[in-house]
Amino acid sequence: MRRTLRVEGWAMALAWGLVFCVAALAGAGGQKDDVNEIGNRKVAHKSMISTEKEIAMGKQYASEIDRSARIVSDPVINEYINRVAQNVARNSDLTIPLTVKILDSPEINAFALPGGFLYVNSGLIIAADEEDQIAGVMAHEIAHVAARHWASQMTKMTILQYATIPLIFVPMSYPVYLGVANAMNYGIPVAFMKFNRSSEAEADYLGLQYMYKAGYDPSAYPAFFGKVMEEERRSPGSMPSVFADHPPTPDRIIKCEQEIQRILPQKNEYLVSTSEFSDIKGRLQTVLINRKKGAKAGPTLEKRQTADNKTQTQPPNGEDDKSGDQPPVLRRRD
Repeated sequence: MRRTLRVEGWAMALAWGLVFCVAALAGAGGQKDDVNEIGNRKVAHKSMISTEKEIAMGKQYASEIDRSARIVSDPVINEYINRVAQNVARNSDLTIPLTVKILDSPEINAFALPGGFLYVNSGLIIAADEEDQIAGVMAHEIAHVAARHWASQMTKMTILQYATIPLIFVPMSYPVYLGVANAMNYGIPVAFMKFNRSSEAEADYLGLQYMYKAGYDPSAYPAFFGKVMEEERRSPGSMPSVFADHPPTPDRIIKCEQEIQRILPQKNEYLVSTSEFSDIKGRLQTVLINRKKGAKAGPTLEKRQTADNKTQTQPPNGEDDKSGDQPPVLRRRD
């Protein structure tokens, strides 16, 4: 009996110790308010996954996307979007290289894989009114990578899975195990919902700073949220998938605006768009239209053309046409 109690106590202590580790990881990260220290501060959450492993996983996922998705390969468009993204990355807390690609997809979306692989949908570029709106969405995704949200989430999931294992081996403790499992089953979804929302809020917070540091007006980011919400009001159910899990609620927009006022000093001028933005947007639309036409085009039958591009009529009996553009002549039989 005494041994059973000792085992139960050890298992419970280990289980709850692992849960407390999750709570400790949730608060990991350094000082994030000082914009002047961007690049020198530690914003990455703690994780059992190494940076090298995270990059390797991201590279594997990126390879699968590249094989299955339609990539926009136009060098001019890619160079421009990459330049905008790298400008934001240089003015962020990101410590690993950033790889940027454009997907041929109408959805207003951008997403970053672990390890610094950023994908921007063509729909986002076309929907944006100015360059700063694209920069704002990319800054948000770069913030996810800089804070290592993916690695942190995987670590928490692993710890929570391990937390229930010792309870299985405790003899005569099924009621105890059942009670703790029920509590954790109730708490885990809430914890992960809070984690997801807190990660999104942190990515908003850091992304605004990265925009500001890169020279853009950070208010363009919540303004783009407003545009998406207005589109949803005009056409219910049209919410882009980028906002499906974390919609741009009025509270989120208000919070962004409050953070801009609190930590970002007003500048006399901001970078709104470069002179290339309109040209790139038009070029992208042309590329997408031509690609769509090319996909639908079938074999065509071309007519033979003369030197002056007029239809040539073949003379009878296979004789060469010596009369140039003159119509065929019916020869007299002798």
